[in-house]
Amino acid sequence: MNIDWNDLLNALALVLIIEGIMPFASPGTVKQTYRKITELSEETLRMIGLGSMVVGLLVLFLR
Repeated sequence: MNIDWNDLLNALALVLIIEGIMPFASPGTVKQTYRKITELSEETLRMIGLGSMVVGLLVLFLR
């Protein structure tokens, strides 16, 4: 498998752009959401992370 570093950097750039939209557009909402996230159990956070990874893998393999 040959890694195309340009594609990897483009993907990283898109992640950073997308992740930065909400804190830029609505910092108060982001702070409130982060406070709520800290109240979730570790198990719940793990399941959210697992779900996110599964959806990401499905998007990659089904495109």
